[in-house]
Amino acid sequence: MRTVPGPTDHVVVVGAGLSGLACALHLLGSGRRVTVVERNAGPGGRAGHVRMGGFEVDTGPTVLTMPHLADEAFAAVGDSLARHVELTPLHPAYRASFADGTSLDVHTDGEAMESAVREFAGPAEAAGYRELRTWLERLYRAQMRRFIDTNFDSPFQLLHPDLARLAALGGFGRLDRRIGRFISDPRLRRVFSFQALYAGVTPARALAAYAVIAYMDTVAGVWFPKNGIHALPRGMANAAAGAGADFRWSAEATSLERSGGRVRAVHLASGERIACDAVVLTCELSTAHRLVGRTPRRPVGLRHSPSAVVLHAGTDRTWPGLAHHTLSFGTAWESTFDELTRSGTLMSDPSLLITRPTTHDPALAPPGKHLHYVLAPCPNTDVGPSAEAWRDLGPRYRDSLVAELERRGLDGFADSVQEEMLVTPLDWTAQGHAAGTPFSVSHTFAQTGPFRPRNLVRGLENVVLAGCGTTPGVGVPTVLISGKLAAARVTGGVRGSGPRLRPVQRVRPVQRAARTAAVSTEEGVHDAS
Repeated sequence: MRTVPGPTDHVVVVGAGLSGLACALHLLGSGRRVTVVERNAGPGGRAGHVRMGGFEVDTGPTVLTMPHLADEAFAAVGDSLARHVELTPLHPAYRASFADGTSLDVHTDGEAMESAVREFAGPAEAAGYRELRTWLERLYRAQMRRFIDTNFDSPFQLLHPDLARLAALGGFGRLDRRIGRFISDPRLRRVFSFQALYAGVTPARALAAYAVIAYMDTVAGVWFPKNGIHALPRGMANAAAGAGADFRWSAEATSLERSGGRVRAVHLASGERIACDAVVLTCELSTAHRLVGRTPRRPVGLRHSPSAVVLHAGTDRTWPGLAHHTLSFGTAWESTFDELTRSGTLMSDPSLLITRPTTHDPALAPPGKHLHYVLAPCPNTDVGPSAEAWRDLGPRYRDSLVAELERRGLDGFADSVQEEMLVTPLDWTAQGHAAGTPFSVSHTFAQTGPFRPRNLVRGLENVVLAGCGTTPGVGVPTVLISGKLAAARVTGGVRGSGPRLRPVQRVRPVQRAARTAAVSTEEGVHDAS
């Protein structure tokens, strides 16, 4: 593995999102001195936390999987996730509601899910689910260490026995077809393939290897942190500060000072100069390219994932048909993905994610009130309406979403809304996200693994990238890994000459310890990158 040559005692991390915080913790655990520069007033960025009247709103990710990856970052400085964040496992992980009026509670426990599938679709589909679950577990084991949790220096690193194992599992076939080998009910197939949208590709065109995302969602488990998902990066920032990190809030990096192929300092908008031995850029990929002064040449330009419209609604009532996470599927399926990725039109028959965080944390809303998060995928601004077009389109689309929710059983939704916030590609663009999407570069084959934008910067030997635009990709688990991989580029697994921290302590498993963990109460926000 290629690493940053020369001294790396003091590292500046630009961005205090999940990848930046994970990177900082791993760097601190290797004895580096770390300064974290964040343009916002607290940890956050791509995802955040806002107060909307009396409601506490997560503006980014609402689904937390693989919390052990966060615990790994805490453990780097002898801390633990359980000491900072109280996690509740979600049962069910999701409720899937279909256009024909049926619904299915999606459990991550194998026996509970098999029973639910048997009741929902019959014994043959239940048997197929068990085979699918086994396949997902094997797929995850074949991919995680070699193709996800790894730094690539060359595509030739793919030439490993694990590649043959992945091929034998059908990982290079098409996702939808592979899922169809186990289950035939079209409703069930949606439950285990909609995750391809997270990767920015359609199930019919996505590699079957991307079913590893379905593993995370439907097998590994889904959790909810008390006080919202922003409690995770808040706790990470607290742990990093306790381990010696120097945080600079409301501090925007504007340029990098270079000499002899190395960055010698980071300059801030305030005029401050921070000398350093290495830099980790966790900002939007286009922003990182601007700071380093070059955009890597690629045979084909980068393709971005679809975007989303999000309606945050504080209401005076809720609906018993909703779970913590509800997937509300329309009748359309293949045409929906075509609209999102090819024709660039709004979904004519939308599939929606509805999250009600007050299901497990009523304190996120005033007494007797409820918080609902409605996410509707939409085309990004490269293929769909421009950012500016959303200025007029947004309110009209909001009204159509509310009408659709009422048609799907949320009677009186429009009248129940007391506080609301609408986020569209116009807002994502204003936050600096390329193509008006918070989901960054899509996971086409040409933008996956060693073909994804690398986390080393050619021509600058001490600059490393992290975040969802680089290795390994989009999503909370992967950006946590991204921060760890960036730190490994700096440290190479060897401690620097800075002060050593106490040895890493053995911590209890997250699932057991989180139930009794105390939660830090400091203010903060969170980030998906």
